Amino acid sequence: MPILTSTYKPKFYFKSGFVSTVYSGLVRKISLEQERERLILSDGDFIDLDWSFSEEKSKACIVLLHGLEGHAQRPYLTGAAKLFNANNIDAVSVNFRGCSGEVNSKFRSYHSGETQDLVDVITHLISEKKYSRIYLKGISLGANIILKYLGERDSVPKEVMAAVAISAPCDLSGACDELHKLKNAAFSNRFLTHLKASLKKKIDKFPNSMSMEAFNRIKTLKDFDNIYTSKAHGFIDAADYYEQCSSLQFLPNIKTPTLIINALNDSFLSPECYPVKEAKNNPNLFLEMPEYGGHVGFVSKNNVYYNEQRALEFIQSLAFC
Repeated sequence: MPILTSTYKPKFYFKSGFVSTVYSGLVRKISLEQERERLILSDGDFIDLDWSFSEEKSKACIVLLHGLEGHAQRPYLTGAAKLFNANNIDAVSVNFRGCSGEVNSKFRSYHSGETQDLVDVITHLISEKKYSRIYLKGISLGANIILKYLGERDSVPKEVMAAVAISAPCDLSGACDELHKLKNAAFSNRFLTHLKASLKKKIDKFPNSMSMEAFNRIKTLKDFDNIYTSKAHGFIDAADYYEQCSSLQFLPNIKTPTLIINALNDSFLSPECYPVKEAKNNPNLFLEMPEYGGHVGFVSKNNVYYNEQRALEFIQSLAFC
């Protein structure tokens, strides 16, 4: 598909990628009532799903996936859920393993390429909840998961009708390199602090799974992926994990209408995370690259973010609602 021209024009003070990213992550607030459901996964572990509903009974549902060390109450999920609920679409915000306030029951957790849990959620929505129209929207790490899910298989359930990926790190190695640069030190240090705190709880629950000596060697995000993520999830090392799980390689095979919105001033993304060639060569892939927006920082009026409105417009344009 041709590359889409973006109409996003923020206020001048939100043209800074740093300001829009920090404001969106730390300042923005959304009020939304949610109902929690625990889903037992195919490997016996669990995740918690936080639901919000449209006023009228709906057969349509949007699945929302959060980013690294996020959860279902982050405003980038609740804002989207609230908008879709107002447009007669139910929303299920997925908490990845260990992200809902309780340590999951296995030493393994979630990662940027873990798609089986998404398969279990979609199966649940179709077989138990009886939704006939399912849409997917992922943020950052969640965006990579959705893109990989759609492209790594020959087909997806017919009920999965469209997808939206926001601030998608399509090349995990390149994105990791960007996060380790000085310009992103505040963000990478914050991520690492949260990741290590979560991992320490896992070690306390599974003391024979990792030594404290190994834990204490984790000084960077890449160390975390070398020492924990790769080993706990069957990869050789961080490089192997990044290579196998980057969604970029799966984009040519996507057959579901999919919108990617990656801001050009997103300091987390490397040049390889802007899949221009893949979008031009795949009629199902739509790529929008706003000049501004930072990382998930598409601030707009009335506390409805540009990426949320665009996600709704994209789905409505396909006449699926």
